[in-house]
Amino acid sequence: SIKMDLLHSNGVLIIQHLQRDYRAYQDFLNFMSHVGDPRNIFSIYFPLWFQLNQVVGTKMIWVAVIGDWFNLIFKWILFGHRPYWWVQETMIYPNQSSPCLEQFPITCETGPGSPSGHAMGSSCIWYVMVTAALSYTVRWKDKSAVTLHRLTWSFLWSIFWIIQISVCISRVFIATHFPHQVILGVFAGILVAEAFEHTPAIQTASLRMYIKTNLFLFIFALGFYLVLKLLDIDLLWSVPKAKKWCANPDWINIDTTPFAGLVRNLGALFGLGLGINSEMFITSCKGINSCKISFRMLCIAASLATLQLYNFVKIPTHTEYLFYILSFCKSAAMPLTVVALVPYCVHSLMRTTEKKLN
Repeated sequence: SIKMDLLHSNGVLIIQHLQRDYRAYQDFLNFMSHVGDPRNIFSIYFPLWFQLNQVVGTKMIWVAVIGDWFNLIFKWILFGHRPYWWVQETMIYPNQSSPCLEQFPITCETGPGSPSGHAMGSSCIWYVMVTAALSYTVRWKDKSAVTLHRLTWSFLWSIFWIIQISVCISRVFIATHFPHQVILGVFAGILVAEAFEHTPAIQTASLRMYIKTNLFLFIFALGFYLVLKLLDIDLLWSVPKAKKWCANPDWINIDTTPFAGLVRNLGALFGLGLGINSEMFITSCKGINSCKISFRMLCIAASLATLQLYNFVKIPTHTEYLFYILSFCKSAAMPLTVVALVPYCVHSLMRTTEKKLN
């Protein structure tokens, strides 16, 4: 439509301005784009928070998974273009003189562009973290404590918006999103996170509930895809565009395709359910050592170190279905490691040490 073309063309002008005038901040903006990567939720934020507060950690996974699932559905409904291919195909520029937008190794994502998954994931997770931190200070009753709570509130929400704005600018700078797409992503993420502030049932969910949720999310997404395919609407229309207009074919990664994100998130949710409902979790995280600061610190350090090792596990990409299966297994192993395996090993080690000392 004319209005959408006008919105896109204005977005291109903003991208050109950023790439021209913010060149000195390129490394910082690329870093902030990585900060907003939804995969950091499972490898960094979740291990930290789960060992400190299991309620917050559990909520974090649910918010990340459901938020990314909604992001996928919205992307399929909105059919949002990405700047790096839109400028090559639009007819609004005279004499085929399309603007030149610089691309980067993290530019060429293959899914539709609206809303931004990085912006949505970043806002929903940081919203959970900020509200969790403030929940401790809101209980303070004396006058000086109330003043401190207000200062903490202002500080944390300022940090929240600084991070979100930085992530949004970074995604626009690398020409992978238009400005309106990152703004939509931020507010969609906040809505999802706020919804889970009033959903306490996830804290007592059984393994059966985790499996049912996984099946519902998968069947709905797959069914939505197949129904529209029968109507001759290809929801993977963005993949060939990304491959055609990406400046470097090596920058195309199967891990950015719509179904790759879906499988990754379903694996993480299944792994969380498996871990929380395991005997290892009950023995360690509900045992006598669970309240000890030393136990939690050891679990955090061991979890972060172990999860970094998963980065060295490269999943073969030559067969798409095999990639999805292995990606699901790898994603399930990460929360299972954080929730059950690492705490159980630390618990066993501490008990062995205590017995020797006695």
